[in-house]
Amino acid sequence: MLERRRLGETKRRTFTELRTYRSCLTLPFALTHPRHVATPNEGDSVNVHYTGKLEEDGTVFDTSRPPGESQDADPLNFTLGEQTVIPGFEQTVAEMEPGEERSVTLDPEQAYGPRRDDMVQEVDQDELPDDLEANVGQQLQLRMQNGQTVPVVITEVDEENDQITIDANHPLAGKTLVFDIELVDVEGGEGEGEDESQIVTP
Repeated sequence: MLERRRLGETKRRTFTELRTYRSCLTLPFALTHPRHVATPNEGDSVNVHYTGKLEEDGTVFDTSRPPGESQDADPLNFTLGEQTVIPGFEQTVAEMEPGEERSVTLDPEQAYGPRRDDMVQEVDQDELPDDLEANVGQQLQLRMQNGQTVPVVITEVDEENDQITIDANHPLAGKTLVFDIELVDVEGGEGEGEDESQIVTP
């Protein structure tokens, strides 16, 4: 009886050790679900690096990483849905995942709109401030009747008729643009960050 009891205890101990051993073996081979990275949602605050170029000749007109500051430059921050950036840029960022880089070409309708001839006007120089010397390329702020100000550029100075021509079109109106965009991260809302990974053991 004593030997049988010892034999039974030995078997139970052996089975216990075997289960522990198998458990230890499975841990290094645990499966991990891929992390799900969400695209940002409307209302999320996003940080992006970008470089904007003219499609026609590749001229860089704007970048979040100026030469000499590429590593330390702060990304552009904006909130999706607030329409603080051009439509095509915002739509592209909304379709990206954090860490993703993408190049996109935007036609004028997705960027700064088509160039409009009705936004080019001739103005008598006597309507300008007395201390202002008008020069081609000079930027002015035109105050509208509703109190809003519109940036304009002097494109022509007619000394003979004492007039200037001003253009209220955006400098990039009518241009097809290429943007290289990197979505650095997303802050807030359902699109923030990543879901936690889950470890599955056999």
